[in-house]
Amino acid sequence: MPTLLHDHHPRPLLARPAWEDLSGQWQFAYDDDDIGLAEHWQRRADVFDRTITVPYPPESPASGIGDTGYHPVLWYRRTITVEPPEPGRRVMLRFGAVDYRADVWVNGEHVAFHEGGQTPFAADITDALTADGPQVLVVRAWDDPHDLEQPRGKQDWQEDPHVIWYERTSGIWQPVWLEELPGEHVEQLRWTPLPSAGEVELEARLARRSSGPLRVTVRLELDGRLLAEETSLVNGSLLRRRIRVEDVTYQAEPHPLEWSPEQPTLCQATIIVHGREGVADDVVHSYVGFRTAGADSRSFLLNGRPYFLRLALSQGYWPQSHLAAPDQDALRAEVELIKQLGFNGIRVHQKAEDPRFLYWCDRLGLLVWADAAASYSFSGRSLARTTREWIEIVERDAGHPCVVAWVAFNESWGVPGVAHSATEREAVRATFHLLKALDPSRPAIGNDGWEYVSGDLLGVHDYTHDPRAIRDRYGDGDRVRETVTDGRPGGRRLTLDRDMPAVPVVLSEFGGITYAPDRPATWAGYGAADSPENLLEQLSALLGAVHASSGLAGFCYTQLTDTGQERNGLLTEDRKPKADPALIAAIIRGETD
Repeated sequence: MPTLLHDHHPRPLLARPAWEDLSGQWQFAYDDDDIGLAEHWQRRADVFDRTITVPYPPESPASGIGDTGYHPVLWYRRTITVEPPEPGRRVMLRFGAVDYRADVWVNGEHVAFHEGGQTPFAADITDALTADGPQVLVVRAWDDPHDLEQPRGKQDWQEDPHVIWYERTSGIWQPVWLEELPGEHVEQLRWTPLPSAGEVELEARLARRSSGPLRVTVRLELDGRLLAEETSLVNGSLLRRRIRVEDVTYQAEPHPLEWSPEQPTLCQATIIVHGREGVADDVVHSYVGFRTAGADSRSFLLNGRPYFLRLALSQGYWPQSHLAAPDQDALRAEVELIKQLGFNGIRVHQKAEDPRFLYWCDRLGLLVWADAAASYSFSGRSLARTTREWIEIVERDAGHPCVVAWVAFNESWGVPGVAHSATEREAVRATFHLLKALDPSRPAIGNDGWEYVSGDLLGVHDYTHDPRAIRDRYGDGDRVRETVTDGRPGGRRLTLDRDMPAVPVVLSEFGGITYAPDRPATWAGYGAADSPENLLEQLSALLGAVHASSGLAGFCYTQLTDTGQERNGLLTEDRKPKADPALIAAIIRGETD
């Protein structure tokens, strides 16, 4: 497989060849008394008494600190060498994610504020740069461990991890980098394939520093063969074009340009914002996967055809680096291992995953159900925070062909009173419809697990370890309907209006078999195995019942890896299979007798 520019870029869908990685050693300080702003730490060097390795959170061993205690306010400092750019060019400082609030200063000048621990932001630092000497970059991160209105996902709000919640990930936890680029450049882009029309829609947001039309060229290629090229004049800041690609109209199945886990074809895309006289072009490298995702009343549809989902649930957590990936190679290896185990998709649970992971899912062929981090109380503030992050997640990730569903809420987290509160039910509906308004091109799920209010799919969480119960509840469409309208497999009603919605049903969490050969489990989980053979036996019995069902559109097995006190992964926390991967894969695919 050839190496591509996207392989190592922190923003693979919008990559430029020239960028500077700011990972590595930064000065660091805790501010437990929250005095840093009053004492102007953004202009001081003497208060930074530690060193941290960015982008790893200070709770993690990889950061070089490894302090898991309560520290709501974190300060980072680094000197960088950046020459002020030539006239007409700008220097952008970009952050993949900082949990939860971030203020950024360059040479003592405030250049950015961002709220939201899972999503990216950037600052134009050009005007803050000095002509001589190093530039001083300072970041203040605020992450209140006790705030249940703050989206936190599986990060624990208690001092020590309990039940199914884990050590926290605070502050900088995704890449930080610099880019120098023209004043007129691409800020955001999104691809929406329209294969039935033989087209792809490009929506690109442009940064402008002058009036008058901009000339923008879009080129699509596959293995060096030109598929389409168009040049447009853009008067505003938004370019929206439907680009004709004759070869993409599906006639054969599968079409050579079609993207799927079995055939992850990606077309290379180049977007050029032509510079005005004397100013260089902005050249952006991207890619397109031609696929559609949808649902009818019984099936999930990929490229217009029923497609049975075989998902694993991933917490996206690493013992050495917590929610931060150890490195790019680890992300690629994770996707390869998931496919090796027989899955065709992954549900990234309670985390907006690193775009580099999504890139490898795009390139190697793995479907993704995308979550956002949940809060754990309902209020106007918690809903506003959640929806704001969802807007930014969709903006960042909608162009990835691997992402085939958005999961707004999980198990009523963030809407704990949804069963009896009309207000919270409206919050679920509103978030679902917000996702559909932001992105009508793929399914969205309102509340996964139970207490369905609205959604294109209905997800059921059922951790029974009795294969007969699986058959009784989900063996065919009639049994699924009875379970959805009258059953309580998780102790909760599956739908709040007791009617069977005309949507496919997915067993979106089940399994959870604990096998802990390396260390005892501190949480009992849903059931246990005592050997690799027993793990395979139980797994085969459960999956056999699921595969025998004619009433399900797919499943999501809990879970991919051991995480924290949960020892119910098919892999250990250091990604070692607990049984023969080939035998696991045969069970997951339904290839056993």
